Amino acid sequence: MRFLVDRCAGRRLAQWLRDIGHDVVDAQEVGPDPGDQALLEQAAKDKRVLVTIDSDFGELIHLHDMPHSGLVRLPDVPASQRIGLMQQVLDKHETALEAGAIVTVGRGRLRISRR
Repeated sequence: MRFLVDRCAGRRLAQWLRDIGHDVVDAQEVGPDPGDQALLEQAAKDKRVLVTIDSDFGELIHLHDMPHSGLVRLPDVPASQRIGLMQQVLDKHETALEAGAIVTVGRGRLRISRR
């Protein structure tokens, strides 16, 4: 899969995704933070699933109807747990992500919104 990992989600998560064979762009490696809207636009243009802990992306997609290629939100997930939770998301919901789903993981729950 193709991912764009937001700087707030962490370099360790981006590197782990690379290590298991995914095509990953780490926003920290690209340059200064362009802002949420520009990052979401870039992910959609490049057909990448955006991975973030930021809740603003859900608002951009749902309230402002911005196009996207999938989103994984890990709000309130400590850095030490992100890789394990992302592994669970990929194991169980990779097909949904490939179809552009929005997956939110947090507080012991997982929610999927499909296009």
